[in-house]
Amino acid sequence: LGVGANDVEAVLRALPSMGLRYAAQDRTARALAQWWQKQAQCVQLLHPAFAGAPGHEHWQAVCGPAGASAGLFSVMLDPRYSQAQVDAFCDGLRLFRLGYSWGGPVSLVVPYDLGAMRADRSALPGHLVRFSIGLEETAALVADLGQAMAKAFG
Repeated sequence: LGVGANDVEAVLRALPSMGLRYAAQDRTARALAQWWQKQAQCVQLLHPAFAGAPGHEHWQAVCGPAGASAGLFSVMLDPRYSQAQVDAFCDGLRLFRLGYSWGGPVSLVVPYDLGAMRADRSALPGHLVRFSIGLEETAALVADLGQAMAKAFG
């Protein structure tokens, strides 16, 4: 099998700006992660650059204190909310699209039903929601999260 010429062209066009995009996504993801830490709905932040997150020590050893961590992180939402409320939160986002990819220019969100995926939910209490941060403005993403939270969680 070979790679199509248009695919090769797209990769070659994207490579020169990859470092800039990665740095921007890392900055925005860290800002959003800090914002999430202050929200009552969040019971745990899962971001490798933040102390207390699983894997933080390994990330720090590999990446160092100034290392980037990309735009991917998760939050555990309070278990008092129903899966339907978590799904309504994700569906209520306007700038975040539902999707499993990461690293692109558009922010994505995915809710996970841990009960259906794992026999032992005790390691991660609550509802897992994963975010992949794109290239949108930080303030716009925070506003989007806030309006969706207000609708879904009251």
